[in-house]
Amino acid sequence: MRIILASNSPRRREILSQLGVQYDVIPSDYEEKSENNNPYELVMLFAENKAKSVAESIKEKALVIGADTIVYKDEVMGKPKSKADAAGMLKKLSGSTHSVITGISVIQTPEMKIITDYEETIVRFKDISESEIDAYVRSGEPVDKAGAYAIQGLGSLLVQGIEGCYFNVVGLPVYKLSVILERLGYKILNRDSNAIFCCPD
Repeated sequence: MRIILASNSPRRREILSQLGVQYDVIPSDYEEKSENNNPYELVMLFAENKAKSVAESIKEKALVIGADTIVYKDEVMGKPKSKADAAGMLKKLSGSTHSVITGISVIQTPEMKIITDYEETIVRFKDISESEIDAYVRSGEPVDKAGAYAIQGLGSLLVQGIEGCYFNVVGLPVYKLSVILERLGYKILNRDSNAIFCCPD
């Protein structure tokens, strides 16, 4: 079974690699555009369309994984467009809680059987000083991160706690992925290996 990650995200690649999954990367060329402001519907739409854009060109039997992550606090917060934008996001998140929502879609080819779902994690930030925001933005870490922070990096210093899946905040909800795979008839853990996709007995 060929596994394809329809994303060039280094965070998602690292998570799959930690699971011991052998996979190929084919980045999606889907352009994220929608007038839908519902964060749950939005991430599922983007995740599914990312997976579809890759799956439609795959003729062999494969599982294509697409994902999309946003931060939500009163509005959708994607990746910052500039350092000033990143600083503004961090000020808004300071001293409060927000949601990290990831849409995840798995398509089995060539049948194009699709299962799409989402995962939500609540993240609580400490009060962040102006100097801390400035230092964090200057580090460069917020540049390509939804909500302008990375919980697995320096951004961990801003997080007081979370409720829910940690890996979801990183960008790939592992448990939800495993649930979708089992619905398709596959599992990661099996008796022959600690981490490998296989058909269950």
